[in-house]
Amino acid sequence: MKVLFAASEAVPFIKTGGLADVIGSLPKALAKQGLDVRVILPKYEGIPQHFVQKMESVAVFDLQMGWRSLFCGILKLEHEGIIFYFVDNEYYFKRNGCYGYGDDAERFAFYCRAVMDALQHIDFMPDIIHCHDWQAGMIPVLYRAHFSYQPPYAHLKTVATVHNLKYQGVFGKEQCKDYFSLGDEHFHGYALEQHGGASFLKGGLLYSDFITTVSPTYAEEIQTPYYGEHLDSLLRSQSHRLTGILNGLDYEEFDPMTDPHVEINYRDSLAKKQQNKVKLQERLGLPVNKEIPLIALVTRLVDQKGIALIDRVIGELMSLDAQWVILGTGEPRFEQLFRWAANAFEDKLSAQILFDEGLARQIYAGSDLFLMPSLFEPCGIGQLIAMRYRSVPIVRETGGLRDTVIPYNDKTGEGTGFSFTHYNAHDMLYTVERAVKLYRDPNVWANLISNIKKKDFSWRKSAQQYADLYQSLVN
Repeated sequence: MKVLFAASEAVPFIKTGGLADVIGSLPKALAKQGLDVRVILPKYEGIPQHFVQKMESVAVFDLQMGWRSLFCGILKLEHEGIIFYFVDNEYYFKRNGCYGYGDDAERFAFYCRAVMDALQHIDFMPDIIHCHDWQAGMIPVLYRAHFSYQPPYAHLKTVATVHNLKYQGVFGKEQCKDYFSLGDEHFHGYALEQHGGASFLKGGLLYSDFITTVSPTYAEEIQTPYYGEHLDSLLRSQSHRLTGILNGLDYEEFDPMTDPHVEINYRDSLAKKQQNKVKLQERLGLPVNKEIPLIALVTRLVDQKGIALIDRVIGELMSLDAQWVILGTGEPRFEQLFRWAANAFEDKLSAQILFDEGLARQIYAGSDLFLMPSLFEPCGIGQLIAMRYRSVPIVRETGGLRDTVIPYNDKTGEGTGFSFTHYNAHDMLYTVERAVKLYRDPNVWANLISNIKKKDFSWRKSAQQYADLYQSLVN
């Protein structure tokens, strides 16, 4: 079984969010199942030089995009047993960052065309092209419109995965007609039309053979108006070919036993975890105290992550007998909130308004509790890393958070964290208060850690589900 992943980012080459973690780790898990999985990415300026130096050129060709004849190079690199291809065109990709340019429609139209055109040049004809998020969303459309009737391609199947429905790649209809050489029949309400323009993501949803998203609960949620981002009716109509497969965590990459960023490596030793807490308190300038619970947020400081709830009850949260550490960047109003709180409550809260992977790992290792009060969360990786590092999650029951964190039950002793249902600041406050109180009970805490220990959030099970899905499409 040959599978080609088409995505706009992947660890360790380029990353803006959780998509990159998935594309960096899922192919390795699928390879263990015996599949030949390869990945094709844009060759951005930001890819570290030591990777670029190892790339070898496999093809150079002219690509037709509407009336334009454009240079396209394909480079190749093997990393951790997986072959990665890189689409090279300096005009489109030799820039800082990945997205947010005025010509993103043209840049990712070029990328989608390059993926299809590269197939005859790279000596790899997949059975499945697995397209991730809006940036790769037009590949199934191109396939249906221009390739499906040609013998070498006729057997191909396409899968579209939604990592976050909020981002839909909506651009002008005329641009899309031009870039993809598509007729008017592709641009009405039952096709690409969205908000008066044309949506790359909608193309992926409608023209692919199967749709997946990154947790079972999110797959249900996006079929409702509240979470559906104006695509809920379309998704309900396609529910027979839509499923949610939970993202896993790369257990080799995230392992407190071997993590070079962690001061004192450990697995299940709460004593060693406490030593990491002391080191973290020292580094952050918080009062050193093993007994006080340390609550962490490692997140983008944006509305989606539920920061508005914290804003609403920040005074009450600071009155709890707990310490806080915040790591992340985002909306200026939320950055300002935590800077203010760090000044006003300097013994209680440390605000690190930056992104630092090494510090993030130390926070996972040194914190006792990990807060994720998200408005919506397709899967979430923070709660998975937290549990791997034995930091107990406090989450809102949405998307992948609901699928991965079992609320603690006082009577039965079951559960792996704390959760609240409604997007409500006082429900969150009550749940944090309860977690802080139960932290003081060593039996409860030992039990929680023991429950977390038994959970397996590696990619193994999910990779098997993807492999089964591919098999069902090819048969």
